[in-house]
Amino acid sequence: MILVFDIGNTNIKVGLFDGEQLIESKRLASNSTKTGDEYWLQMRDMFTGKNINPNDISGVIMASVNPNINYTIENMVLYYLQQKPLVVGSGCKCGLNIKYDNPKEVGADRIVGCAAAYYTYGGPCIVVDCGTATTFNVVTEKGEFVGGPIAFGLKSSSDALSKQAAKLPKIELNFPQKVVGKNTIANMQSGILYGYIGMVEYLLTKIKAEMGDCKVIATGGISEIVGKHSSMIDKFDRTLTLRGLNIIYNLNRKK
Repeated sequence: MILVFDIGNTNIKVGLFDGEQLIESKRLASNSTKTGDEYWLQMRDMFTGKNINPNDISGVIMASVNPNINYTIENMVLYYLQQKPLVVGSGCKCGLNIKYDNPKEVGADRIVGCAAAYYTYGGPCIVVDCGTATTFNVVTEKGEFVGGPIAFGLKSSSDALSKQAAKLPKIELNFPQKVVGKNTIANMQSGILYGYIGMVEYLLTKIKAEMGDCKVIATGGISEIVGKHSSMIDKFDRTLTLRGLNIIYNLNRKK
């Protein structure tokens, strides 16, 4: 079995694979003040719930956009599983040809999601990853990652609005009944949520105008919102990055 970690700015997604099958997953809050022991206690339930012996884990891989947590997770794996995790980065075979001016600038999460999308759905494709930031990741028919826009995230933009404007409250991210509301909360929800969908659809339109028609796969913590309210999303896949990590691990194991 393979244990995978997708370490983000807000959450750490953990997955356990038996071959190509994701048999268990868990989401942990990203917190740089937590110790490896604390993270392990949270993960232990994932093993006991499925009657899994941690000794049966034969490999570990991690991708991270949050360097403050990397050391903690790596050392937790070394201590409790006696394994050194494969870290997605320079020198790691990912199954894609990175056509970026400086490939080292590309976030590991973008590469992992694109690898999963290309090997699962084929190319050309666009992966819209809706997290702390919203990334639009373009992969050609030949498996070339060519980049794509990086935009604001839905939750981060909502938080920024309430922090920067003293009279605007924090709100729940629920769609209002009408675009034109009759109170501040409804109007904030309208502007943030419908505005976000508009941003996603406009950028997808511009990308397709440059690259031609592509399959569009949405992933990430709030991708359900996009998937339900945009007609431009072909596939909604919340486990994309976890499966991408499993794919990359196996590519490197074969190597």
